[in-house]
Amino acid sequence: MEVKKSSKQQLKELCLNQDILPKEVLDWVADENLWNLWIPKSHGGLEMSLSLGLRKLRSLAEIDGSLGWTVTLCSGANFFFGNLKKEFADTIFTNPKKPVCFGGSGGVFGTAEKKDDGYIISGTWKYATGAPYLTHFTLNAKLLENGKAIIDKNGAEIFRSFVVDKEDVEIIKDWHTMGLKATATHSFRVKEKWVSEKNSFIYNELEYDAPIFKVHFSVFADLTLWANYFGMAVHFYKESIQVLTKKTELNFLNLELEKSYEKINQFALNIEGKINSGISVPETWIKDIHEEASNSVKSMTEAIIKIYPLLGVQACSDPHILNHIFRDYFTATQHHIFTRN
Repeated sequence: MEVKKSSKQQLKELCLNQDILPKEVLDWVADENLWNLWIPKSHGGLEMSLSLGLRKLRSLAEIDGSLGWTVTLCSGANFFFGNLKKEFADTIFTNPKKPVCFGGSGGVFGTAEKKDDGYIISGTWKYATGAPYLTHFTLNAKLLENGKAIIDKNGAEIFRSFVVDKEDVEIIKDWHTMGLKATATHSFRVKEKWVSEKNSFIYNELEYDAPIFKVHFSVFADLTLWANYFGMAVHFYKESIQVLTKKTELNFLNLELEKSYEKINQFALNIEGKINSGISVPETWIKDIHEEASNSVKSMTEAIIKIYPLLGVQACSDPHILNHIFRDYFTATQHHIFTRN
């Protein structure tokens, strides 16, 4: 079955209670080029601005939590295009008919031993969103030389980020959560795989000079995930309207959604304004955005918890859409980004 271009309802039905995103949905994502939201048009991407990209991510999370979360994290990994060495990026992002989908782990769980003009990578990394859908895995590894950690001038161990082909990765199917099941956020293992120096990158060193890549990565991560919580909360709100007899019970959540919508938009537009004017985004904004996002997600979460006991047994039934959204949202709340301040 082919997904019609504008059929949100069809996508919802295809994603409901799935353990993995159906082929029809993955084909639709590829056809819409959603893995490449942030990639330059010169390399086959959509080259969306921050505000337009956040709007798209919100809409996907409102359709389905796993769909939105997977596209967000994988297009977010593709965001590292801006940090890749040009000759390496050119070899990967060249064929518009062959979708490129990065994803991986932000933890430093492995090692990279210097060998000739590259590194031998070994280790096991957790929480690679979209693991079965990826064409390349991104990972962080501690640098070694002659079996010893390489130390910087301050005495700290040095790590570097790498891109590894999916053929060189073993997926460990250990994602057994109550929600966001179809994100298939499995662990993965690499065993003594040699990769070239060109496969490595440093996430805060830009190689491609485009406005979107000048967004500080922590701000980018905060805003894109905030958009997901918002989208799932909107979906929960709309489905709850169909069930609750007293609509006033939804007022608190509605108010939080309105505030979140305005704040996400305003932050995105302010950042774009600074960058387009050639002005660096103030360091204080990084902390302010994180605090606002954390508080917003906390408030939306509290509102959903207040509403859920009023929705009846049907909302506790596995097949029901409200149960599906609830499980997705509260699985998402376990992401460390807004739980550890």
